Order: sequence, then C-alpha cells, then structure tokens
Amino acid sequence: GEAIVKAAIDAFGQIDIVVNNAGILRDKTFHKMTDDLLTPVIDVHLKGAFYVTMPAWLHFRGQGSGRVINTSSNSGLTGNFGQANYGAAKMAVAGLMNTLCLEGEKYDIKVNCIAPTAATRMTEDLMPPEVLAMLEPKEITPAVLFLASTQAPTHRILLAGAGCYAMVRLMESEGVYLSDEERNVDGVAAHFEQI
Repeated sequence: GEAIVKAAIDAFGQIDIVVNNAGILRDKTFHKMTDDLLTPVIDVHLKGAFYVTMPAWLHFRGQGSGRVINTSSNSGLTGNFGQANYGAAKMAVAGLMNTLCLEGEKYDIKVNCIAPTAATRMTEDLMPPEVLAMLEPKEITPAVLFLASTQAPTHRILLAGAGCYAMVRLMESEGVYLSDEERNVDGVAAHFEQI
C-alpha cells in the first residue's frame, strides 16, 4: 500500500482518490469452507483496502481532502450462496467505511462504497452470456466518478450495474421500550414484530 501511494505521489505530486477494487473468489459452501479459502479472501478485500487506504489517509489528512471508495458487493450486503468468505470480506469493507467517514469528516475526506454488478473475470462463470452482455463495467464508471468528485457525499453504499443505480441503507427501527417486567425472552418475543 505504501509503495502504491508513494508511486502515485511521485508521478502526480499528490493523490486525491483511492478506489479499493482488488478482488478474488474462493467459493465453497460454508460447511466446506477452510482457512485456505477464507484467509486469502479477507487478505485481498479487507486488508488490501486497509493497507492501501492507510498511507493515503495520512496524505489526505495533511492536504485537507480526499476520497476513498471501497468496493463492496451484493454478496456482502444481502448474501450469496457459497460465498460466506467473500460476503464477510465485502461487508467488512462497508464496516471500514462506517468508521472512516466519521474520522475523515473534519478533513473533508469522503468515504463511500460502490457495490457493482459487472461482467468481469470474477463473474464470467456465474452468469449466462446474455446477462453478462448487459453488465458492461463502463456502466459502473459514472457512479465511481461521482463518489470521487467534489460533490461526493460520505457514508453511502451505491449499487450500480446495467444502467441501474440504487442506494443501500442499513437501518435501525424505531424500537420499543420494554418495562422492567418485560425485559426477558417472553417480552422480546411478544414485541418482536413491533421491534
């Protein structure tokens, strides 16, 4: 990560944007998952984003601005059969965003996630050719460029694919206050739909 950031600064004088888009797949159903299928996926997706963002973050703080875009995935946000390792790693980069957007606020560092659906080497065996033909990677570009712009929000997860764009929001319900007598398993069960 430090070498990447240093090379960019040497070439351009400064950096303004980091897009963490490295990825690998090691798909297996959970009951067949092993550490040699889990660890490399976590290393590439989560640790890769961490170790590239860290040196860039220090630069962004010093210059008073920056943009970080982590690549998440529907597999992390909603799940996908046979991708417990990948989904966990992709949700983790959204968790990284949740904290970095708070820490970067006073330095005008905006941190967001893109959740693309595109035809890539990673998806070519997952979908039929007619579906892949609709999922050109260039359809993701406008969303990434917006998240990298001076107009960028912070703390957003933007879905993009096949010309469709949507926002993912992790929500908390209004909730329910339970009296002392109701703060037990039966009380939670009785109010669960309201909760």
